[in-house]
Amino acid sequence: MYTNVTRLPIEKRIDWLFNLADRHGATFRSPDAWLARERYLAEHPTAIAVLKCMDGRINLSVMTNTPAGILMPFRNLGGAFDLGWPHLGEVLAHHVQGWIRSGRRVLFLVTYHYSKGDPHRGCAGFNYDTEAAFAHTKVIRRQMEQIFGLGHTTIYPLICGIETDEDTIIVHGSTGEKLDLSQLTPDESETLEPRLAALLPDMPPQMRADLLPLLLGNLENIARVREQARRHERQLEIEHREWMICVGRGFDFLHTPNQALIIGPYSPNLDVPIGKAGGIIQSNMRGGRIPDDGFLLLASVPYMEIGMDRARAELKSIFLARFAAEVLRNEFPALAEKMFVRTAVLDWHSRTLETVNDTLPESDRSQIAASF
Repeated sequence: MYTNVTRLPIEKRIDWLFNLADRHGATFRSPDAWLARERYLAEHPTAIAVLKCMDGRINLSVMTNTPAGILMPFRNLGGAFDLGWPHLGEVLAHHVQGWIRSGRRVLFLVTYHYSKGDPHRGCAGFNYDTEAAFAHTKVIRRQMEQIFGLGHTTIYPLICGIETDEDTIIVHGSTGEKLDLSQLTPDESETLEPRLAALLPDMPPQMRADLLPLLLGNLENIARVREQARRHERQLEIEHREWMICVGRGFDFLHTPNQALIIGPYSPNLDVPIGKAGGIIQSNMRGGRIPDDGFLLLASVPYMEIGMDRARAELKSIFLARFAAEVLRNEFPALAEKMFVRTAVLDWHSRTLETVNDTLPESDRSQIAASF
């Protein structure tokens, strides 16, 4: 599937993308999917959020065989976040307060990623320096402890590494030890519960019980990935072949690796990850990993309610598309000539992606920026 998508003409790739979004939304809204989510949350009430890189390979739902809509993703270049960023702080506070008021604890998976086979398949956001990426996750954890407290009884920041060659999760313990799931076999799945208890003694038992299914799912996924590698079907999934830049939020429908570079709208210096993403797209074209006939810039903003909330989401999405396009035109003028721009909003409750048209005059740019 990946080869066919990557090699299609750009117009066909864009059609494929929106068809994928439609199929994902239809599946998400189906009675079976709704019941699966409700049953999962009843059995595992801990809310789980994931701070991760914009790299399209980092998809924890797929890596852990978790139903779509359970894990709340936050993406940025290299998984680099600063909880002092105003917009990020507002979004996190909104979600945390909602979860806590409903009586749920919150587990934050603070992630970094790398490749054991080739450092240059690792994290471009940290210049392939895994130690630097890991060090940054510890900074994020300390910031969370400053905001939510050191007790970890309600909010728990857990550092996890992700090895992308085999989609392996590495859990870092509170005492400096770690659990690398690539070192376990499916037959050792029954040992995971006591291993977690020893590794994370300060984690509430219910939270450990709700983390366990993710790790069991990862063991199953690792076995599947290794079988793909044995059949020589894994190469495309570990190389950068991204052909689109997604800016904003609401890209959970992208469950296929290495299609998109996803940039959350959190950093005050949003031009930095956009420029980095443009460089990756240009490198992919020059390296022949994707066709050079075009790439997609897609902006998306979710909304919770119709009316004013949706209208504001439209303005934010239009701003993000204009801002990102301007950055790319300034930094990569030749590449920008091959840019296709689409703007959308996402109905968060139904996961319906809705395209919108940028019909506002250029003079309104500053007002849109102010609303963002």
